[in-house]
Amino acid sequence: MPHKKILKFSAAGCAALAATVLAAAPAAAHPHVWVTVETTINYDNGTVTGFTHKWTFDEMYAAMAIQGLDTNNDGQYDRKELAELAQVNVDSLKEFDYFVFPKLGSTPVGLATPKDYWLEYKDGLLSLHLTTPLEKPVLAEAEGFNVAVYDPSFFIAFDFAQKDPVKLANAPAGCLAKVAVPKEDEELAKKLADAAKVGVDGNVGTDLGFAVAKTIQLSCPKS
Repeated sequence: MPHKKILKFSAAGCAALAATVLAAAPAAAHPHVWVTVETTINYDNGTVTGFTHKWTFDEMYAAMAIQGLDTNNDGQYDRKELAELAQVNVDSLKEFDYFVFPKLGSTPVGLATPKDYWLEYKDGLLSLHLTTPLEKPVLAEAEGFNVAVYDPSFFIAFDFAQKDPVKLANAPAGCLAKVAVPKEDEELAKKLADAAKVGVDGNVGTDLGFAVAKTIQLSCPKS
């Protein structure tokens, strides 16, 4: 259970605790951490090569995560002080596919090992920056290419930023990105209602995060 993991690791320090929250097992019924997502789609030579993310955590989580990490007591948290926390978080996310799910239509597309990851603490907010490359580039004009960022267990609630949630880097002319919102239906409404009623020990299934996940749909004109 996620809360048991947190209790288990809290004695080992906030770095491990923060990683454990990020890598919670799929048993939570409703979100306990909120993340605002900004994603850049990386293109090269007419292909999509991967995604660069900025995940900004809620203030409560940030306050918990940075405790004890200001090693020089200057009131600031620089990259060096946050480097171990960033490493532990990214290592822990491997088991969960880094919460990044690219697909061609309904077929999953593999990710390579993340790179260029670091943590930033600014204005009371903690943000994880990381790039998740694709194992193999995908043609920019491929039909049905999409990517979603979510926690299947819904322990962590990911949502795209209201302003400029998706950017395109080095994209061919005419390429577009659209954030698609899942259709609300009776089944989804029931799942959300059930999740609101169940405590952290409850389990309403492991697909709730997918059911509420917004998806970036990508398109480029045929060459």
